[in-house]
Amino acid sequence: MLRACADALGVLAASRPDLLVVVGPAEEAAHGSYPEGTPGSFHGFGVDLGVRLGRGGASAASPGRALPPSLSVAAWLLERTDWSHAPVEGLAVAEPLTGERCRAAGARAAGRAARVALLVMGDGSACRTLKAPGYLDERSADFDAAVARALGTADVAALRALDAGLARELKASGRAPWQVLAGAAEDAGLEGALLYEDAPYGVGYVVAAWS
Repeated sequence: MLRACADALGVLAASRPDLLVVVGPAEEAAHGSYPEGTPGSFHGFGVDLGVRLGRGGASAASPGRALPPSLSVAAWLLERTDWSHAPVEGLAVAEPLTGERCRAAGARAAGRAARVALLVMGDGSACRTLKAPGYLDERSADFDAAVARALGTADVAALRALDAGLARELKASGRAPWQVLAGAAEDAGLEGALLYEDAPYGVGYVVAAWS
C-alpha cells in the first residue's frame, strides 16, 4: 500500500500544483484549517514519532493546535516522499458534516489557487470481518466496492451520492473527505486510476489517483 501511496503522490507532483490541500476526517473539535508547519504526532498510538505538515515553520496563528490523526498520516506520507512541489495546507472535516457542506468546502478549497491538488485521506468500512473494529456487517463489502469504483473512475456523482447514515453505521471515516473531493472536482473532467484495494485488519483501504 505504501508504494501505491507514493505513486499517487507522484501523480499529484506531476500535476505541478500551486497548492496542495490535504483533507482528512476528524472529530468535531478538530474541524477546520491547518496551516503549513502545523505539528502532529503518533504518540497517542504508542509510537514516538512527530511530523510536521509540509516544510513551513511552526504556526504562530494556532498555538497548541496539533494535526488530527488523519492529517498526521498525510504529513508522514509527504515526508516519506520528500514533498517540495507546492505549499501545503490541511483541512480537517468533521465526520457528521452533511454532503452539501462537504461539497461546498471542496469548491472553496479548489478556489484557493490557480492550480490546486488534493490529497484526500479516509478509511472505508471498519466492519469487513468478525475481528474488525466494528465487527462484521454484511453490507460493508458492497459499500467499499462502490467506493473503490467511484475513486478508481473519478466518478464525482457516485461520491456525491454516498449515504452518510450508512457510512456512519459501517464506521467509514472517509465519507466526508470523499465528498469534499467531489465538490472540488465538480466539472473538472478528471480521470481516475485505482492503485490499491484491500481490507487488512477488517478495514477497507483504497488508494486512487485522479488527473
